Amino acid sequence: MSDQLRPRASLRTAVVWEVLKDALERRVKATGREALDVLDTGGGTGNFAVPVARLGHRVTVVDPSPNALFALERRADEAGVADRVRGVQGDILGLFEVVDRADYDAVLCHGVLEYVDDPAEGVRHAVDALRPSGALSLLGAGLGGAVLARALAGHFAEARQALTDPAGRWGDGDPVPRRFTADQLTGLVADAGVAVGAVHGVRVFADLVPGVLVDTQPGAMEELLRLEAAVAELPAFHSVATQLHVLGEKRP
Repeated sequence: MSDQLRPRASLRTAVVWEVLKDALERRVKATGREALDVLDTGGGTGNFAVPVARLGHRVTVVDPSPNALFALERRADEAGVADRVRGVQGDILGLFEVVDRADYDAVLCHGVLEYVDDPAEGVRHAVDALRPSGALSLLGAGLGGAVLARALAGHFAEARQALTDPAGRWGDGDPVPRRFTADQLTGLVADAGVAVGAVHGVRVFADLVPGVLVDTQPGAMEELLRLEAAVAELPAFHSVATQLHVLGEKRP
C-alpha cells in the first residue's frame, strides 16, 4: 500500500492504520457504499482523518483545539481532500452538541480517554454516534508500557507507583492523566454495547529501542515495523505495550 493512502509508515501509526483500513474496507462491503461517514473524535491535525479521506470517505473531526482544526483544514487542502474533511470544535463529553447520534459508519477515538474525567461516558458517546454494526477504533495509553519504561530508565519507585496507582500514573510530573490495561479498555467497550473484535498492542518495542539503532542500520525501521505487526495481536505483549488498540462493532 502506498504512503499516499495512509499516514507516514511510522512506528506510532502503522499497526493502527492497517487495522483501521481493513475495518473500513469491511464496512464498505457490508454497507454497499463506497464512501462512508467517519467521525474522528480528538482527531487534531488529521493524522488519520486526512488519509481516511484519501480513501474516499467523508470525515468529521471533533477537537477542542482551534489551532489543531486550523492545521487540519490546511492539511486537508494540501492533500486535495478539503471537500471530504470537516473540522468542528468540541470534545467527546459534549459530542452531541456538535454532531448527531447514530450518524456514522465508523468512529475513531484515539488518545482521548486518557484525558477525560469519565472514560466510560466518553466511550458511550463514541458508540452512540455509530450506526448499527458500525466500527469503533479505540486507542488508549497502556499501563504496562509505562511501568516497563520507568523501570528500564532506572526509576524503580516511579515504576512501582504507576503499577499501584488507580490511574496508572508514575508521579506528579507524569504528563498522562490516566492509563489502561487491555481488560479495562475492553470492559469499557463491551459495557457500551460493542462486540470486541480484536485487541492490539501498539509500540511494544518502538519506545524501548534506541533511536540510533533504527536510524543508522539499513532496513532496521522496516524490520521493526514487521516485528511490531507480528506481536500486535499476541496477548502476551499487550501487558507491555505503550498503547492499546481495541477494534469493535456496535451491536445491532
